[in-house]
Amino acid sequence: MQFSESWLRQYVNPLLDSDALGHAMTMAGLEVEEQHAVAPAFTKIVIAQILSAEQHPDADRLRVCKVDAGTGQELQIVCGAPNARAGIKIPCAMVGAELPPAEAGGKPFLIKVGKLRGVESQGMLCSGRELGLGDDHEGILELPADAPVGQDIREYLDLDDQIFVIKLTPNKADCLSLVGIAREVSAITGAALCAPKWTAAPNSIPDKLSVTVENTELCGRFAGRVIRGVNPQAKTPEWIVKRLTRAGQRSISALVDLSNYVMLEMGQPTHVFDIDQLDGDITVRWAKDGETLELLNGQIVTLLGPDSSGKMQEAGVVADQKGPVALAGIMGGNHCAVTDDTKNIYVEAAYWQPSAIQGRARRFNFSTDAAHRFERGVDPQNTVNCLEYLTSLIIEVCGGQAGPIDDQVLALPDRKPVKMRLARSEKVIGISLTNEIVADVFKRLGFEFTHDANDVFVVTPPSYRFDIEIEEDLIEEIARMYGFENIPDIPPVASLKMSAQAEAKRGVHLLRQRLALQGYQEAVNFGFTDLESEERLAAASEKELISVLNPIASQYGVMRSNLLGGLLGNLKSNLNRGAGRVRLFETGRVFKRDTGSQEEIGKVVGFHQPQKIGGLAYGSFVPEQWASDNHSVDFFDVKGDLERVLDPLHFTTEAAVHPALHPGRSAQVLLKANLGSVAIGWIGELHPALQQAYELPQAPVLFELDLDPIRELGLPMPEQLSKFPAVQRDLAVVVKQSLPAQSVLDAMSDSKQNYVRSIELFDEFKPKTGSSSMADDEKSLAFRITLLNPNETLQDPQIDAVMANLLGALEKKCAARLR
Repeated sequence: MQFSESWLRQYVNPLLDSDALGHAMTMAGLEVEEQHAVAPAFTKIVIAQILSAEQHPDADRLRVCKVDAGTGQELQIVCGAPNARAGIKIPCAMVGAELPPAEAGGKPFLIKVGKLRGVESQGMLCSGRELGLGDDHEGILELPADAPVGQDIREYLDLDDQIFVIKLTPNKADCLSLVGIAREVSAITGAALCAPKWTAAPNSIPDKLSVTVENTELCGRFAGRVIRGVNPQAKTPEWIVKRLTRAGQRSISALVDLSNYVMLEMGQPTHVFDIDQLDGDITVRWAKDGETLELLNGQIVTLLGPDSSGKMQEAGVVADQKGPVALAGIMGGNHCAVTDDTKNIYVEAAYWQPSAIQGRARRFNFSTDAAHRFERGVDPQNTVNCLEYLTSLIIEVCGGQAGPIDDQVLALPDRKPVKMRLARSEKVIGISLTNEIVADVFKRLGFEFTHDANDVFVVTPPSYRFDIEIEEDLIEEIARMYGFENIPDIPPVASLKMSAQAEAKRGVHLLRQRLALQGYQEAVNFGFTDLESEERLAAASEKELISVLNPIASQYGVMRSNLLGGLLGNLKSNLNRGAGRVRLFETGRVFKRDTGSQEEIGKVVGFHQPQKIGGLAYGSFVPEQWASDNHSVDFFDVKGDLERVLDPLHFTTEAAVHPALHPGRSAQVLLKANLGSVAIGWIGELHPALQQAYELPQAPVLFELDLDPIRELGLPMPEQLSKFPAVQRDLAVVVKQSLPAQSVLDAMSDSKQNYVRSIELFDEFKPKTGSSSMADDEKSLAFRITLLNPNETLQDPQIDAVMANLLGALEKKCAARLR
């Protein structure tokens, strides 16, 4: 909300200077986002009159002007403005004047006596842009004929008037007008409020336009009147143009300017129709499917009717017998807009239900001042007053004769009383309050209230306060009026208790630190993703997708069911910026449907939200260096990173198929538990089809693990160091090539032999065709087995028995033979 201080002080004039007034409003919740003078600082610029303007002898575009600046002698000033002519009054910068800098941060422009093409110039005639009054620099600024010569231009144009830009929260719809701001300032400072006054126009003609409101859930009140014989080419009064300009509005025409003025001053948007362009009576209704309307901004919109359930999809319209002539509460149509040829008009003011306007303008990719106000709530009790006010201005400026007001009151909002407990307000605000303080606040705000013996206030909100609905709203009003700066800053008092660290559980920050030590950088992505990525990576059906009802952008339309989509987007972004080697990880929640989930703390019925940790590696295994040959990162490199990160937990991998991973280069990650292995995630290369879809030169290796299982470490079990030496034996066996090495390791571990401390695979041999005693579909696996007896030194018979048992287990379970 933007307005000038002089306009505000017409209705409320507290004994505060501009800075103090801005501070008081900010401390009451009306944040002053910007405050500045109408024009930047400058000196020695006065009103002058051009006495003569002759052609420059050596320049076609320059004129030599004789100027009266009120100094008692004529000044000679060379000017290049096309509108420089004798008789007009203009701003003149005297010698020694300082003009505002041409750009922010620049130095002021100093006016000196100079020569232009050999002719002396004793000053400068100024355009509006040179005074900081806009971007118009096509000619010098022309002033009214009655402007006093010699007077300082800042004083004459009131350029020291302050412009306030208020940043309003969405609930403060009552302050989207000068009267609303003045009402707040009166309550804050205690200064008297002077409401606008006008003389109602007489009903000179009997003409009325029939209006039918079909849907009260769209329009709760509709008022209008006919005015005939107006002059649309009448000039808007300068004082109204000045106020509109300083409120950020440009002057268009008298009828439009007056309508905008009433909206800014009173908060009630209105609309003026050319009644001669309307076809018959008016109907207020919801749009019908396929109707089109050309708006005032030139945009042609095609409207949608109700859907299969009867719910409206688009907007309400004001329609004549041919079709829509305006979008209800948003923007008027072009074909019935007022023009220079308009003679007869229909002026309407309505109360549109906020729920019928909210979000409608954004569907057409624009917003308007009217929609901004109607969707937040406009005072329904002030509709006729504003219509009367606008009528009186139109007749005063444009002339004409007004008909009677047709006011249809259909469905106004019910302002229900709200209770507030004094004890509750003291607890929330944190200060001591009395009944007298609270009553004084409510009186200053203009609230009707009662008070009982139990210190309970019952307040009936005014018709313009749509934000007063619950007890906390009244408590907020007390805090605002009391003054946020007056509430003492008291730190909370609480006993500090050091919580014991969970020994059996690893913190997520430790996992993040370990991944960072392996060269991975953390990424943070939204919990939303785009539909296409979700379908690609999760192969989810439409029923499994979780759509966002009101997405912040089209690419965030569904909730993610995995972390891979965001990481691939990060990878693509880094590659586009020249990165060649990328290591990324992320921790966060994913979202899946789960009909079995129940309502619990931190959970939502019907949805499962597990925490995951995911990552990817792309490019070379190590950064470019001279000490060793390099290769592209592969499955086993990333698996090794994970083994170091998850230590002391040990996991195994098992070939499996995932829709986002390469069918032959992906595996499921299994963590050993008391009752067997538990699947905790996936690791593998990106699927070739997805590599092509993301336009990646090579496939990254990705992983995603459940966070909760890898945080559970269990309590460490201390063990005494053995005084006796360990023994190592090697065992090489021949098995089928299709048999995974992990199956051989599992077979030996399951045999549960005494003294076996570790079994490690250290060699794999696959023979060439016909060059070995092994068949073409066989391979040799060599294992190093470490044995230890903590009580005595192992003897050869004991060792041989263990090795024989291990070999026997492999022969039985894996069809292996000793090599």
